[in-house]
Amino acid sequence: MSKLHGDDASDDANGPFDGHGSRGRSPIEALVGASHPGPTVAVTALAVILSIATGLELPRIIELGLAVFVGQLAIGWSNDWLDARRDSAVGRTDKPIAAGEISARSVRTAFIVAAVATIPLSFLLGVDAAIPHLVLVASGLAYNIGVKKTAYSWLPYMLSFGLLPTVVTLAGRPPAEAEWWVIATGALLGLAAHLTNVLPDLDADRKTGIRGLPHRLGLRPSGVAAFVSLLVASLAILVGAGPHIVTVAGLVLSVAVAAIGIRLVLTRPPGRLLFQLIIVGALIDVLLLALSGSRLKV
Repeated sequence: MSKLHGDDASDDANGPFDGHGSRGRSPIEALVGASHPGPTVAVTALAVILSIATGLELPRIIELGLAVFVGQLAIGWSNDWLDARRDSAVGRTDKPIAAGEISARSVRTAFIVAAVATIPLSFLLGVDAAIPHLVLVASGLAYNIGVKKTAYSWLPYMLSFGLLPTVVTLAGRPPAEAEWWVIATGALLGLAAHLTNVLPDLDADRKTGIRGLPHRLGLRPSGVAAFVSLLVASLAILVGAGPHIVTVAGLVLSVAVAAIGIRLVLTRPPGRLLFQLIIVGALIDVLLLALSGSRLKV
């Protein structure tokens, strides 16, 4: 989830916004790149993993995966569309619009199509699951539109990730609420994702007026908070699912990852190893959730 609100980025313009770039990617490849494919696939995979863990039937898993995937596409495309001029101003040539590989208008159109399609796809899951999923997507869009610039930038991430397990359990037949500790774990994963996601862009964001929570905390406190969030998530799973060999082992691994990660944050500039450790910490929590099975729902 990310970025800015701005009607000035919505129309085609000369230069980097005319869709004629020099890096040679096809329009389809550029459109995929503008969707933030990594986070889009990761969130979809998390939803599918949880749906399998809770015992949803295959047709429902497919419907759920499709709804979540299209909703995440809408969030990703809105990010690059709304951020196009800011990305160009700070030289983000890794972004397809800023690099001139695709026009802002094309990405805006893709966003609109995905956003509209998300509505009926969500209601295929039933009203109980559709409402929280649409709130989840709206939360991501709100972040892109402007919440990211405020001290409450963490809220859409925690809300969206916290709602995701609820969407999964309510999509079941019959619908069921997610356990409190599952929602808490999702929210903490969202907080860690937010803190981690912006670390590489702190300086560039400050130059363009972005003052979210990580920007106010600074690099080291944000990095420490990300690892602490993942550790607390593991603890929540232990408390909620109960102490047994898997949850205890998961907590021990989380403590080790957090200790190494916090040491790196406090002693070195952010590098590949730091982000790999955060991913490992998140994967531990996802695995613990998946292995909790039917205990994920009330």
